[in-house]
Order: sequence, then structure tokens, then C-alpha cells
Amino acid sequence: MSAFYNHMDPFLSADDAETMLRLAENFGSFGTYADEASNEGLGERLPQRFDAAFNYIQNGIDGRGNADDVQKASQRTNYFRETYAYGTEIKAAGVESFMNHPELQETAQKVSSREVIVPTIVYANLLLPGQELAVHTDVPEFRGANRKVLPQWLLVVMLHSRLFDEWRIPIATCVSWFGEAEGGAFTFYPDGPEGTRQSIPAQHNSAILIDTDEVFHGVERVNQTLPELPPIDKHMRLHFLGDQNWQLRDGETPLADYRWPEIRYSISWKAYCFASQEEEQLWRTGSDDLTVHFILDRLEAALRAQSALDGERPEPTAFASLLVSHFVKFPRPDQRAA
Repeated sequence: MSAFYNHMDPFLSADDAETMLRLAENFGSFGTYADEASNEGLGERLPQRFDAAFNYIQNGIDGRGNADDVQKASQRTNYFRETYAYGTEIKAAGVESFMNHPELQETAQKVSSREVIVPTIVYANLLLPGQELAVHTDVPEFRGANRKVLPQWLLVVMLHSRLFDEWRIPIATCVSWFGEAEGGAFTFYPDGPEGTRQSIPAQHNSAILIDTDEVFHGVERVNQTLPELPPIDKHMRLHFLGDQNWQLRDGETPLADYRWPEIRYSISWKAYCFASQEEEQLWRTGSDDLTVHFILDRLEAALRAQSALDGERPEPTAFASLLVSHFVKFPRPDQRAA
């Protein structure tokens, strides 16, 4: 069954689209989206999204293989992110009207087939020339289980296992693009991982609203303007200098300079989607929250029932790897739609 999505081109008014560019400039600098360690006892030696990282290293962005080594793969995928709004906390003045945009809420109702839409987060991603984003599904949420209390890979496993659907909070995501960067198309699998891969250009003032928790997606490589990507680690930041200029720095040390038209800039809007106000209240009150012990025990029982595990539960890192390899099925080698 194909995922329902809405491609909007144009998305905002011309003036509002320019405002989105100013938000990034006024924010000043962006840190890397570097992986952090997982929670204690839950595969802590693995990065948060090792599911997507390992698949990318093996298969690349399109499933046809990846010539880069691990270091280069990290440079290509360690992009820059900052949050503009989270719940009632506004971190970028001027984002309020975007977060509560009535057209986004109406479209989210159609895409999710749910009536109650609660805008929750707005964040921005900046990709340098030569960077791309590994194919993945976004981090879902469940009642009592979110990225604040569980590692991201485990939440992804929970969704793909289909064992926790009655606790899931569907999230509608709008990805919008602003600026003039070449390349960096949004690539996705609307017909599931066995279906064909499609791509939408990341054109200025366009957007797609889709369930990115369910649909595998990624970002094709942004047009590379320097011979090599600079080394990028979690301590570095991308600074806006004014007059269309950005600079990558390690502390106070400049590493590379870029112009606005070289940088792929997207803004993601996410909203919780509930079938009714009663369902929303169930989430808000926490009266039906999952526990980590229940989650792990149910996953372990499913592994045993499906003949994927025999004997004692493996140590945390090995158990994490087994859960991902068994439940998360990435798209097959590339079969792009005509």
C-alpha cells in the first residue's frame, strides 16, 4: 500500500519563504548532528542511529554500494542541525506562525487520517556541499517511550516490529526547502522498502508532508564545490558571517568557507496526530505508558517465536545488533522509478 503524501510547490508566500532564510541567519551558528552514546545497558557502545549508519556504509544512499570508508562516510552524513521550537519553547523568534500554520495542520489531518493535530517541533538542517543523508526512517514515539528515555535505534525497532502499534503516537512531518543549493534531492520509498525509489528536487519554497516514521527516505548528495570535505566532528559549528557567507569552524579555527547558495537548507515541522481528544489525553496523562522492561521482554519473546534467538539473551550490544538486523528491513538495491 502506498503512503499518502502531499507535495507542495510553491509552499509559502514569497515573503514568508524569505523569512525562513532569515531565521537561519539570525540563529547565528549550527552544531553537528553527531551521534551520542546509547542509554546504559541498551547497547551503549553503539551510536544512536547505528541502524542507518551501518546500512549506509554498506549500501550508500541508493543501495548500489558505497565507495567511501567509514571516516568519509561520517563526514558526508554528519550534517548541521538546530531546533527552532520544541513544544512551547521557542528558540528562534519568528518561527511561531510557521509552527502553527493552519494549512500544515489541515494537510496533516489528511495525511494521517486523524483529527487532532498537535504541532510539536520545528528544526533546521544544513548540509554542506558534498554531504548527503543516509536512507532511514525517522525516530517514532510511543506512550512512555521517546528519545528522552530510550535510544533512538530501539524506538525504530519498536515501530518496525509492529509489536507496539497500540501505543504509537503517529507523527506527521513536513520537510520544506529554502535556498538555491544544487543537488540534495529528497529521495524516498512511498511503496515500502520493496518498492521503487522516488526523488523530489529540494527546490526553494517547496515541501512534502509525509509520515517519515513509516517511509524510508534520505537526501541525495549536495553538489560538491570543494575537492574534499573538511574533517567534521561533533565539536565543530557552522557560523553565519553575513553577506551570504558561512564559515565552518573548529572552535575559533576556520576550516572552510561557503556561500549561501552552496548550502542545502531544510526546515522540518513535526506534529503529533491523534484520532480523538480522548486519545490525546491518554498520552498527556501517561496512564498507559510503556516500560523498558516490557518493551525488551516483548521483543525478546518475538525473536524466540520467530526462531531468531535461542539460549540466553545476548549482552546489550549484541542484543541491539540482533534486534536491528531482524526487525529493520531496509530498501532493496536501488530500483528508481521512471
